[in-house]
Amino acid sequence: MMLTLGIDDAGRGPLIGPMIISGVLLSRDQEGKLKTNKIRDSKVVEHGERIKLEKIIKENCESYEVIAISPEEIDEAVLGKTNLNTLEAKKMAEVINKISSRFRDKKIKVVVDCPSVNITSWRNKLLSFVENYENLEVICEHKADANHVSVSAASILAKCKREEEVAKIKKQYGDIGSGYPSDPTTKEFLKKRGAEFKDSGIFRKSWATWKAIFNQNEQKTLF
Repeated sequence: MMLTLGIDDAGRGPLIGPMIISGVLLSRDQEGKLKTNKIRDSKVVEHGERIKLEKIIKENCESYEVIAISPEEIDEAVLGKTNLNTLEAKKMAEVINKISSRFRDKKIKVVVDCPSVNITSWRNKLLSFVENYENLEVICEHKADANHVSVSAASILAKCKREEEVAKIKKQYGDIGSGYPSDPTTKEFLKKRGAEFKDSGIFRKSWATWKAIFNQNEQKTLF
């Protein structure tokens, strides 16, 4: 019997808070049950419903894994010798390795929602970090979160975890909005309190929105 492992992310684009990677391993019967429960891409599900679906997913899967990637890790990748796509390949491979190691005697089809425009190149990068990938069938696709229930389930777990992390940040630092650069509340928080909390670890300082405000201010100070 082949199992299916769906992998997806949440929070790739925000200026504030972590990016989340999630994996959900399902049997064929579990896939059918999640479809019956209307598990679908998290982007088309309201947060209240996502919380309910998260519980259903965790109770009806072989295994799952959720990891957070901090803003510092993201900045190191973007500003260093790697990049965000490579970092995400490493972290998705970490999820694949953790889950597949628990089911070494099973055949697993891995379906990943590919974050890169170049699917073939990114898949090769992913496989370079995957252990024993010759025992896995690895498929990378765009819009996999809409086309595969295992990836939809992973997207919901990732999104729920991202919302939990955002709620923690709001409790400690105030209303940051969604954390996305296009959000007016996030922009206002950045302008008013960015300097105050610049060393808190909540900001992705490699993002253009941060640089536009604070790098410019630093240059003005220098001159």
